[in-house]
Amino acid sequence: MADAQQPPTEDPDVRWLREVYAGDNTRQLTVRAVVSGMLLGGVMSLSNLYIALKTGWSFGVTITAGILAFVIFKLLARVRLVKTEFGMLENNAMQSVASAAGYMTGGGTVAAIPALMIVLQTPIPGYQIFIWITALAFLGVFMAIPMKRQMINQEQLRFPSGVAAAETLRSLHPQHGAEEGDTAEGELQARALLRAGLLGAVWTWWRGAKASWLPYWHPPEHIAPPFTLHGIALKKWTLALDTSLLLFAAGAIMGWRAAWSMMLGALINYGFLAPWGHTHGVIPAANVGYKTIVNFTVWFGSSLLLTAGLLQFALSWRQVAKAFSGVSSLFSKNKTGTDDPLAGIEVPTSWFLYGVLVFAPIVVIAGAVFFQIKWWMAIITIILSFFLAIVACRATGETDTTPTGALAKVTQLTAGVLAPGSVTTNLMTANIGAGIAIHSADLLTDLKSGYLLGAKPRQQFFAQFFGVIAGSAFVVPAFRLFVPDHTVVGSAQWPAPGAITWASVARVLAKGVGELPVASRWLIVIGGTIGILMVLAERRWPKKKPYIPSAIGFGLAFTLPAYNVSSMFLGAVLALWLEHRNQKLADRYIVPVSSGIIAGESLIGVLIAALQVKHWLDP
Repeated sequence: MADAQQPPTEDPDVRWLREVYAGDNTRQLTVRAVVSGMLLGGVMSLSNLYIALKTGWSFGVTITAGILAFVIFKLLARVRLVKTEFGMLENNAMQSVASAAGYMTGGGTVAAIPALMIVLQTPIPGYQIFIWITALAFLGVFMAIPMKRQMINQEQLRFPSGVAAAETLRSLHPQHGAEEGDTAEGELQARALLRAGLLGAVWTWWRGAKASWLPYWHPPEHIAPPFTLHGIALKKWTLALDTSLLLFAAGAIMGWRAAWSMMLGALINYGFLAPWGHTHGVIPAANVGYKTIVNFTVWFGSSLLLTAGLLQFALSWRQVAKAFSGVSSLFSKNKTGTDDPLAGIEVPTSWFLYGVLVFAPIVVIAGAVFFQIKWWMAIITIILSFFLAIVACRATGETDTTPTGALAKVTQLTAGVLAPGSVTTNLMTANIGAGIAIHSADLLTDLKSGYLLGAKPRQQFFAQFFGVIAGSAFVVPAFRLFVPDHTVVGSAQWPAPGAITWASVARVLAKGVGELPVASRWLIVIGGTIGILMVLAERRWPKKKPYIPSAIGFGLAFTLPAYNVSSMFLGAVLALWLEHRNQKLADRYIVPVSSGIIAGESLIGVLIAALQVKHWLDP
């Protein structure tokens, strides 16, 4: 009886509109927010492309872009080049643009497209890459529309990266309640980022810019102990240290567990498995090197990543079931008409239908023309991708991890059943699923920030499109510069572990395991079994998880040269040491300094590649 007398619960949309929403007249998606977001996001997309082709990892750009934009506009105000202050919601809109641009590497340029180049042994024209990744990104943005109000407004999923971005902006903009010390903290981080960027740029130029008109001494690219293994120099086994500061920075950001897992895998791979292959004639005695080793050991790493990813997906069946069971609510709970208090603020659900009707045919046609994907296969994949995007968005909202690898493998298995024998179809349909999922999850993460800060969702939605265009415009020319043909994919310069793994899985699913040598088949069995055991161990002993190797880190070690891994491991060791010595200092500087080094090296790396194409530097 007492329960019946309780007042009805207030609509969360009404409460948000009254208590949080900043109002229609607050400056948000301004021209300067769009331009700065496109430029900062575009530059950071180059960093993500560069580091992903080298290490298989990529990093979020949202917080870094917000800090940089804050400092840049503050400096412009001091010299009177801007008259009005760059507000918090302007910065939030800028972050939406920058984030969409930074994630354009997730549309295929670090995995599916270079993997396809390996398979076809031919380059992919730049205009095809641009149309393809842009259409997938737009489709992913539209597919996120019905999920927003259900997952953010109604269920209040956390989206931790979105919360962190919102808190960062609150700390930077004192007019919104931040203390003066918080603003000073943001400026310290920004200065550290810029100085680290300069350090990364100078070191990379000194190390990599080589020509007859540059007579100075260059630091070595690798430092190797003067020892041998099986009578062969350790450097040929890649057991050395890479002097790239970017790798140290990547290790500092990626975390201790992933780094030590990767180092363990590298020691097993290059210290034991590769020498075994050499002894048994699988790896040519006269040609020991990264490429010949990884052509053998990739089967261990790929099968481990495949089984671990699929098992993690299967063990998350409650989360998956919850995502699928809520499909009808995605539409039914989105109120329409005059009874909807957010009718003029939120993105209408009808836009989801319009976007799919426009961009799905573009994806189908592009898939058929560029990659010979049958139209019915492309349509099935797009329908499947909607459900995979739901899973990706829910996983991101609850865990801050977007399982694009596992979701891509689900699509690869589907293609293996429906279109057996076609490696191209297998790769590019998986690209559709992963590309749509990552851009849907990115939009919802950005919208979570806006929801907490009182931003207008419709303006953030539009911001996403500017970011997609900027990211494609930056990423595609840089990709063609870095990867002019298939011969550089999987090389010591561009290990591209994502591409190597995707190509290997696609070949097995399309052609069958029986096509492989016996040794490779055994690696698939052993690697797949270990991947399953690692995941089960995490579930069985959750408190021991820090001491159980990460399946992703361990598996990637079998597709990367050991000198990359050793540098990342040392970077993680330095970060761990600083965290133990001074946690506050570590929290303040590890991410900004590492991000600056990555950005500085990436930009100079692009410049060096361009000068080599022009023959102004030695290739």
